[in-house]
Amino acid sequence: MTAEATEAPVPQSLGVFGLVGRSALVTGAGGGVGAAVASAFAAAGAAVLVTDIDLAAATAVATRIQEAGGTAEPFALDVCDGDRAREAASAAAQLAGGALHILVNNAGVIAPAMFPNMDEAKFRRVIDTHLMGSYHCSQAALGYIPDDGTGRIINVTSAAGLTGTIGQANYGAAKAAIVGLTMSLARELARQSITVNAVAPLAATAMTENIRTNEKLAAKTLARIPLGRWAYADEIAPTFVFLASDAAAYITGQVLPVDGGTVI
Repeated sequence: MTAEATEAPVPQSLGVFGLVGRSALVTGAGGGVGAAVASAFAAAGAAVLVTDIDLAAATAVATRIQEAGGTAEPFALDVCDGDRAREAASAAAQLAGGALHILVNNAGVIAPAMFPNMDEAKFRRVIDTHLMGSYHCSQAALGYIPDDGTGRIINVTSAAGLTGTIGQANYGAAKAAIVGLTMSLARELARQSITVNAVAPLAATAMTENIRTNEKLAAKTLARIPLGRWAYADEIAPTFVFLASDAAAYITGQVLPVDGGTVI
């Protein structure tokens, strides 16, 4: 990219990884990986719409970003609500003069049960939040994502969607579907110079608390992680900054595990 192509000054410390002048919408950003990603985007210069089904949680994250000198606004969003997703996309675009550059589909839930005991409501709840939520937000965002090579959709999948899991067939199915969605959108949106990638993280967050607090499950999980430990959410976030930045302009349709080597 030439100097003339970048009007806003990119911090020298960030260089090609800077996000100055860009807007981002992060779902499920009231805590965990989503909150860390929203904060990392803001630190890189982006204006961030911090969305979560829990408005108080989103507001707390946005306030911390603002107090640190970043630009962020909170927004209550249930990703299963298509109308609300469209409102969120519009609000995020207003943070950068009408363009929404980066969408992170991170919102998720779990409803664990062994498959014979898993009722349809539990199965649908997880599918609807992860897969249909990504559908709603991606469709809503497309009306605002520019075709100048700065457009990014970053989905969140999991090792469960790549290798399967026990006791969470609904979660594994949803995350596997997101891999297929990522690859299909990457092919389709490449003609608009929009990249679509996915991150498969493994971190110590509320989503993994039921595993980390169960001595037997925690031991089994750690045994499958070559690095032998859980990551902090802040260790996951820089991968999203990379994929959102100009440094990743020629990367699309990829799934990047950030999981200590769990998926090799």
